[in-house]
Amino acid sequence: MAPTTQIDLFQGWPATAMLPVERLKQATNNALSNKAIFTEGFAYGPDEGYSPLRKNMAKWLSQSYAPAQPINAERICITGGASQNLACVLQVFTDPAQTEIIWIVEPTYHLVFRVFEDAGFSGRMRGIPEDGDGMDVDALELALDDVERSRNSSRQDGQEKTYKPHRPYRKIYKHLIYCVPNFSNPSGTTMSHSRREALIRVARKHNALVVADDVYDFLSWGATHPANTGSQLQPRLVDIDRVIDGGPENRFGNVVSNGSFSKLIGPGCRVGWAEGTKDFIYGLSQAGSTRSGGAPSQLTSTFINELLEDNFLSEYIASILVPEGRRRHCLLASAIKTHLGRFGVSFTPDPETSPVAGGYYVWVQLPEALTATQVCQQALEMQNLILGGEKACPRSRIYRL
Repeated sequence: MAPTTQIDLFQGWPATAMLPVERLKQATNNALSNKAIFTEGFAYGPDEGYSPLRKNMAKWLSQSYAPAQPINAERICITGGASQNLACVLQVFTDPAQTEIIWIVEPTYHLVFRVFEDAGFSGRMRGIPEDGDGMDVDALELALDDVERSRNSSRQDGQEKTYKPHRPYRKIYKHLIYCVPNFSNPSGTTMSHSRREALIRVARKHNALVVADDVYDFLSWGATHPANTGSQLQPRLVDIDRVIDGGPENRFGNVVSNGSFSKLIGPGCRVGWAEGTKDFIYGLSQAGSTRSGGAPSQLTSTFINELLEDNFLSEYIASILVPEGRRRHCLLASAIKTHLGRFGVSFTPDPETSPVAGGYYVWVQLPEALTATQVCQQALEMQNLILGGEKACPRSRIYRL
């Protein structure tokens, strides 16, 4: 008989015991007790989001990543989370009549497909394999070259069709590349620095926008040593895009960093951020849903801002999230080795051997005799245990190369 208490290992957010409830209570009370703050918080807010939070975000990100060039508030737009922001990016910077293909690292985040389908790209997603260094950029470039040759051979004279009107704040990219550079969901893979540079060069060559889901960056605990935080975080793709080969080739750049507090504070707060060039961020803030409905999560942004004002968030990540996340990851890795290793099960990332480890996921590879569907069904029936399985890597919506 299965245990009555269900354990869900498919979730990807902080456990209840790790939530900063008391500090959030204080932050909420402070914001709602200050008329100047709550008056702005209850309003629609500026298109780019709550200004104090944007400024504090710029300071926090500059201290955390230590990029070659400091980050200013003009590079940041407050969002309603990474998924909501991806939808807005597609609304502003893609056009199904001109944007040809969505390129996705495989395996990939399983719920992202519907976002692309809703934007008009059903049947136009292509999977690019990854190895230990992340997305296979050579394979991506070859595929993009093939598409380019095919397009040139079939191109007809005349004005290019478009569904969306020209706007001075918008640029329509020919391709979109989606990836999770650090602790990828679900494989846990982290893209190497050389691959990041290569990816940006390929994106520039083919007029592609790289959407980097940077939601797990701060959940890093290294390999066999204590957690690395602060300036030791890996350079993001958006940081590299600012400086490589003299910087962006146009005012919009080729990378947007998609960040979220969902993995740090809790998905219910619905606050995230995007970072890109000044012109890209302004364009993103002009999405119709924002112009009509106001800045995403305006009131909650005033609460989150309180956590940055006194450096609470950095201390919370360093003292609670990272050490507890590392402890749980190591426990899970040890259990897999002890109980499943003898059956030919392997997994990544291994906190003892991987160059970097972190995030919320462990990617388990099964021996040929087993299928993910089998294992997930048995785990649920026998142990009341929920696993990701095929849900974490559906293959029916993308074409594999």
